[in-house]
Amino acid sequence: MKFTPFALLAATLLSSAAYAEDVTLTIESWRNDDLKLWQEKIIPAFEASNPGIKLKFAPMAPTEYNSAINSKLGAGSAGDIISCRPFDASLALYKAGYLADLTSMDAMGNFSDVAKAAWQTDDAAHTFCVPMASVIHGFIYNKDAFDELGLAVPETEDEFFSVLDKIKADGTYIPMAMGTNDQWEAATMGYQNIGPTYWKGEEGRLALIKGEQKLTDPQWTEPYAVLHKWAPYLGDGYEAQTYPDSQNLFTLGRAAIYPAGSWEISGFNEQADFKMGAFKPPVKAKGDTCYISDHVDIGIGMNTKTPNPEAAKTFLAWVASPAFAEIFGNALPGFFPLSKTPVDIKDPLAQEFVSWRGDCETTIRSTYQILSRGTPNLENETWGASVAAIKGTSTPEELGKKLQEGLDSWYKPGM
Repeated sequence: MKFTPFALLAATLLSSAAYAEDVTLTIESWRNDDLKLWQEKIIPAFEASNPGIKLKFAPMAPTEYNSAINSKLGAGSAGDIISCRPFDASLALYKAGYLADLTSMDAMGNFSDVAKAAWQTDDAAHTFCVPMASVIHGFIYNKDAFDELGLAVPETEDEFFSVLDKIKADGTYIPMAMGTNDQWEAATMGYQNIGPTYWKGEEGRLALIKGEQKLTDPQWTEPYAVLHKWAPYLGDGYEAQTYPDSQNLFTLGRAAIYPAGSWEISGFNEQADFKMGAFKPPVKAKGDTCYISDHVDIGIGMNTKTPNPEAAKTFLAWVASPAFAEIFGNALPGFFPLSKTPVDIKDPLAQEFVSWRGDCETTIRSTYQILSRGTPNLENETWGASVAAIKGTSTPEELGKKLQEGLDSWYKPGM
């Protein structure tokens, strides 16, 4: 077959035009632990269905991300796509004009109001990041230990403490692995885990922000009373027990229950040599509505200075799609896609956690939106309060009073 000079020139021009249309989007992220996931699964899947758009994943150290991304955005050297931490860090980037307003994207209809809350303005009028994943709170338990002791998974608060009593009486296992040395776990896997049951999830969280409820109200202090009841079941020396200590106690088979976040799943799967199950935070009484903390963890947005806004929006719309959710949800079990479309999660423990979305009302951690911007910081104060509740060094009422006074010193609802 012969090419005429004209045909050869035309083929060359077409090839050059196709090359010229190719764009590369650089993705900034603090998640340097999932580089292989992006390189081996996410990027090939996107590029296969979106010819002409290439992706470059550029992670950095998590502890350096906030300051580094601010500097890069300020200098005009940041990538096209920006990974978004939840709430104030990303809100500050939006207010500074660094993150584009994505409110009008059709893909935003794939997410609930709770999922979008972490990447919206305070009035929820503007959304600036596509929600990617959340983590869910609950309890992971040693199935072998439960079978050995003839224990049923507890559903109510009374059943929960009955199970703990039976484990303690048997003496083979520490009933529950959690320490108070590092403080944050007492709040995150303790107070924020069981608390939504008492303040009724979003109803209470939003009422607190509006000033319609106070931290001195019974629904906010009662979880501290329940945490105090945990103390006898945490094992000797729990006061000096660190977060890694607790993880080891459980994965080595020495404790029967672990107050958990779903982020533990991958590590526990690798380290534990026994069967595991999960149960959701117990309700107060049979028939009560259950509530879970389905806490937003990571989103993804667009640099307002990207030279490739249409390509960037194409990628963001794909992140909001079932195709992305299927890849991400199964490659990182325990980090759950936030889109409304159900995902078939293959890992049985992760599937147990995510199945609760169909049974329970979902909420996010009560301290994360708006209420921890000032000093004293409510999130950090809740760490100390949760430890004090477990140890019994302050009453629930004293803790509520102290926390509310601290909040009142800088926060005025509606301002």
